[in-house]
Parts: sequence; C-alpha cells; structure tokens
Amino acid sequence: MRIEFAPLNVPLRRRLQTAAVLQWLFSFLALAQCCLAAFMLLALSDWWMLALLYAGWLWLDWDTPITGGRRCEWIRTWTVWDYFRDYFPLRLVKTVDLDPKKNYIFGFHPHGLVSSSKSSLSHLISRPEGGNVAVIAVGGAPEALDARPGALRLQVLNRKGFIKLALKHGAQLVPVFSFGENELFDQMDNPTGSPLRRLQNRLQSIMGIAMPLFHARGVFQYSFGLIPYRKSITTVVGEPIPVIQTMSPSRDDIENLHKVYLKSLVELFEKHKTAYGIPEDHHLTFV
Repeated sequence: MRIEFAPLNVPLRRRLQTAAVLQWLFSFLALAQCCLAAFMLLALSDWWMLALLYAGWLWLDWDTPITGGRRCEWIRTWTVWDYFRDYFPLRLVKTVDLDPKKNYIFGFHPHGLVSSSKSSLSHLISRPEGGNVAVIAVGGAPEALDARPGALRLQVLNRKGFIKLALKHGAQLVPVFSFGENELFDQMDNPTGSPLRRLQNRLQSIMGIAMPLFHARGVFQYSFGLIPYRKSITTVVGEPIPVIQTMSPSRDDIENLHKVYLKSLVELFEKHKTAYGIPEDHHLTFV
C-alpha cells in the first residue's frame, strides 16, 4: 500500500483543526476506558476512599444524563469546537423557522456513527414549556453497519418507535438529512450474509450497539487511520410535520404518520440532493 504523507507546510489552523477532531476521537473511543482504569487503580491504592466517594456520587447522579445533563455555557464556547466545525466543515441549513413554544423530534438520517437514548428523548419532549428538540438516529445500530461513502440505504420501514413517541407527547416530527455524513469513513466490506456481517449482527444482539470496522486517515498521512476524512457535511432541517397528541395511539395512527414522515423525508432529500453533490439519478432506498 502506498502511503500519502501530509505536506510539512500545512497551515497551523489546519493542524489545530486536526487536533480538535483527534481529541473528539479519543473521547469517543477511549475516554470511558481510561476513566474506568483510573477508577480501578484508585480503588486499589491508598486513596480508595476517593474511589468510594466517587462511586457514591455516581449512584446519586445516575439519572442526570437522561434528564438533560448539566449544560455548561463555558464549555460550549471553547474555541476547540470552532476548529472541530471547520475541519470538515460542518454547516446547518434551516428551511423554516420553528415555533419555540412546541417540542420537536428531529429524525436524523443517515445514521453514521451516532446514537441516542429513548429515555432522554422522552424527558425532553415531555416538558410543557416547549422549545425543546430531541434528535434520534432513526436507522439505529443496523444502519451504522451500512455507513460508507455513497450509501443511501436507510433502515426506516420498521422503525416506528419514534412515531409512537411523537404521538404520545404531541411533539412535531422534523425530517433531517445530513449530506456528506456517510463520506467521513470507509468501512470493511461486510455484505449481508458475510461472516463479518453475521459476527457484527451477533455482537449487536448481545451488546445492543453496532461494531462497524471503520477507517479513514491518520494525523500525518492520508492513507489509513481513524480520523475522519475532510468532507463537507451539510445538515438540512426540513419542515415540521404537525402531530396531534394521542396518549394511546393505535396501529393505524402510527402507520399513517409514518407514511407522512417517509414522504416528507424523500421530498427533503430530492429537493436538496443536487446542491450537495448527489447525482440526480440517485435516490434513497428504504429497508
């Protein structure tokens, strides 16, 4: 394999952008393991009392992540996020203004490598004051196994839990498509029925999360590594679909709203696809 190295005269700003993405990658892949190792070492040392106090605080604080967390404006204003945004770059396109008095569920497509929690979604959209947005990766873990450049295959036909959630809470449904999301990483070939795919499906059924074998570029070379490619990502937020609150939605209620949602998603994709590099003859495939 021929290795393509990065030039030595790369501007400092681009180096800082790469560093910002590298810290995100570390947080995503290794931070939890490092914290667990540090906790175990602390528990086995003379400072075991600190580990005990932390374990007690963890137990008392267990539900915080699913009830909104602790929003910190200081952390949100760190310059590192500006460098992270500009690495790709990231862009958000809003097609309409949203009523701040209502709650919304954003159906995010394609899945890429993100995840969401049903309990945290319910907490957000149940707030009576409105003005809350819950984002759900509709395709779930199975769709992550198909996330690769050019992929337009969405796992949505049997994904109706978010529809039921919207009906129960009266939250408006908003289709969202992120153009360029699947261009960030390559993935080892894992066609349906292959030994690798069967293993991934088995691990997913056991652990509840997908295990895609992704790869992209490195820090000082562009040929291999786990840092995402520099590909522009444009996330387009569609128009909200009105939802009438139904505490006990019937199967027909769910099916009808699901059809409306899929129609809106297709319309959003077809309207914007050519502006973001997708050929006119390419279309979404629902499975």
